[in-house]
Amino acid sequence: MRNSCCLSIVFILTIAACSKKTGGQASPPKADSNTTHTTSAPPSTWQEHWFEHNQLLQRKFYDTSVAVYFDKDVNTSITWPNTYLAQAWNYTKATYGTFGSDSKLWAIFHAGKYSGGHPSTYFDTSHDLRNVIDVGSSDPNAWTSGTGNDIDLTTHEIGHIVEGASKGVHNSPAFGIWHDSKWMEIYQYDVYLGLGRGNDATRWYGMKNPATDDYPRSGTHWFRDWFFPLYTGFDKTATLNKFFTLLAQNFPRHTVSNGSYPIPEYTRGMNFGEFVHFWSGAAGYDLKQLALNAFGNKDENGNDWTAQLTQAKSDFPGVTYKNLTDFTGQGTLSVTKENSGGAGAAEGSSRLVDNDYNTKFFLGGFPAGLEMQLAFPSAHTLSCYMVTSGNDAPDRDPKDWQLLGSNDGSVWTVVDTRSGQVFEGRNQTRIFKTGNTTAYTYYKWAVSATNGSVDFQAGEWGVME
Repeated sequence: MRNSCCLSIVFILTIAACSKKTGGQASPPKADSNTTHTTSAPPSTWQEHWFEHNQLLQRKFYDTSVAVYFDKDVNTSITWPNTYLAQAWNYTKATYGTFGSDSKLWAIFHAGKYSGGHPSTYFDTSHDLRNVIDVGSSDPNAWTSGTGNDIDLTTHEIGHIVEGASKGVHNSPAFGIWHDSKWMEIYQYDVYLGLGRGNDATRWYGMKNPATDDYPRSGTHWFRDWFFPLYTGFDKTATLNKFFTLLAQNFPRHTVSNGSYPIPEYTRGMNFGEFVHFWSGAAGYDLKQLALNAFGNKDENGNDWTAQLTQAKSDFPGVTYKNLTDFTGQGTLSVTKENSGGAGAAEGSSRLVDNDYNTKFFLGGFPAGLEMQLAFPSAHTLSCYMVTSGNDAPDRDPKDWQLLGSNDGSVWTVVDTRSGQVFEGRNQTRIFKTGNTTAYTYYKWAVSATNGSVDFQAGEWGVME
């Protein structure tokens, strides 16, 4: 997929253009009531009039879901966009709500020119007030497969329509934080899963889980350490949608004109603390610790975002969630079997709770019923816990386990049970919510099976209240 110089989308921020362009810098959203494309057939031709694009487009297909246009150099036998883009667009609307009163996605394809892509929304006059994806390729034989990059690029552009026009408000307050592609990574993963395209979801995961970026700090794993654990741990698709709902309900906006009529638009970008605050609201749980693990405590400009988070809680009291505190460090760890080098060895048990994703606890010869216990000086009510996979050999990962609590170290109550668990990536953190409401002074992680190996490994085990 092309994303090294992706869409330099302009919502609020002015960002230098690359191979990808936006749907227009100063084109506010059009109100739903003013959109009039719903009942009439799309025009048979469409003259491009944006950026360097100047092609006379020919309509190749349309229904109530999509209108597909090719320039003169696109292979006219290509038909996959008719079905796939309709499915992706309809899934997107079912998830995030309507985008204007025109039910269609307008999809433009170029071959041998305009490499990359850009979106526009029904708010933007630049593309005639339509939800548009405009994609091109330097390859004159592009778009023939309908697989891999063909669907990745087009789905990516739909994701930009989501971030720039959800819930009837224009702009993307988070764009300055997640830049062009980080939101799209989890959006596309969810779309592929939602459409039952398991092979594409697996392929996409394999591409994005190891990927790193240099913002907000060098080596950041946006997908692996932030979006994937957030998605899998907290209600998946519903959490993604709720982020945009909370923005529309709470983030500052004003009314501007697109030259024809007034439209609602966010007034500014959000800071990193606000970003964590709104995503915590979407998840329903405090994600501060997850964000610290994924990003460190500094934003891209070197500011301590934890102070911004404190201010965000005051500025946006309507965004609420269950507060979480990582109390792992207050406990004393013991295990029923230790690494041959001892607890302090490079792969000893102490590495299980050192808050370092790059270390692990390893045991050669996994004992059935391995127990790892944290004893605390006072009782804590565990709401959720985190487990991080090791750096290699997936068959060593824990598969079946119980999380138990006790107040005397002898009588134990099951807090959570998991079976058949698979960690799809290395050093991957997963979050597990529990229904626990009782405070305990001891918590025990009892692992009864790995994913096939006679050895055991785990990168981290963390407990939160």
